[in-house]
Amino acid sequence: MSTAVASTETVALSLAHSPDSDDAFMFYALATGKVRLPGVKFTHVLSDIESLNNAAHEEKYDITALSFFGYSFVADKYVLLDCGASFGDNYGPIVVASKQIKKNELAGRRIAVAGTRTTSYLALKLFEPNVEVVTMPFDKILDAVHAKEVEAGLLIHEGQLLFSQIGLHKVVDLGQWWHESTGLPLPLGANAIRRNLAPKLGRQVAHVIRDSVSYALDHREAALDYAMQFARDMDPALADKFIGMYVNNWTLGYGEQGRRAVKELLERGAAAGLVPSSFEVEFLPEAA
Repeated sequence: MSTAVASTETVALSLAHSPDSDDAFMFYALATGKVRLPGVKFTHVLSDIESLNNAAHEEKYDITALSFFGYSFVADKYVLLDCGASFGDNYGPIVVASKQIKKNELAGRRIAVAGTRTTSYLALKLFEPNVEVVTMPFDKILDAVHAKEVEAGLLIHEGQLLFSQIGLHKVVDLGQWWHESTGLPLPLGANAIRRNLAPKLGRQVAHVIRDSVSYALDHREAALDYAMQFARDMDPALADKFIGMYVNNWTLGYGEQGRRAVKELLERGAAAGLVPSSFEVEFLPEAA
């Protein structure tokens, strides 16, 4: 006579995010086991944000970082988590050039961008529709502008803090422009989970990601030390400043204003014919 032995099944989930210091800081506690979700094993996948935007069309990852603009094209496959987002609160992606250009002189210019599904691209096209974009990896844009291969470049990630060091000039900060236009922060990146996973599991994932962000904010020195390996030669003070820009209270939860900002951005994108008009923004809140 055999005796049945109870077993606990572990669910394996892929968790994709960008190889940047702010994302590393956000997921520090989860990646190092400081916080855990019992019964779930996360496999961290690192990839640039435009690659993740494209991979979401194939539902390649269970949980993924996405541009808010990129999310609008895969809203039938993913639902937004209510934590882990990045907002630019009166700052954001910056258009830079090798010479002084006024912000009302961008029409017709050739501008390097990190991808045509990034929120920075959407913000640029809302600011000035009549630009010619050249897509290239985000970490090549500074050099391309400096070498005058393009007339201007749209900077995301730490390039926003480094451009002046190589003699480039700010044309417009799209986060400032957005704030002046709407009074709202500019929603940039989000975390989303596949819709075909159980809602209960989704809420548990949201909860543990929020715990990871909260742990990093409460243990800033250790989290920053971990994130420095992804800081691409930034000194610790500059990396800390960059992380503070994009991992903060907005990352813990959207709140009413954050949700309003997301809807405003995508509604304006739809009105401009850039965002599919056939979807509604949907958030999966964390578990209570």
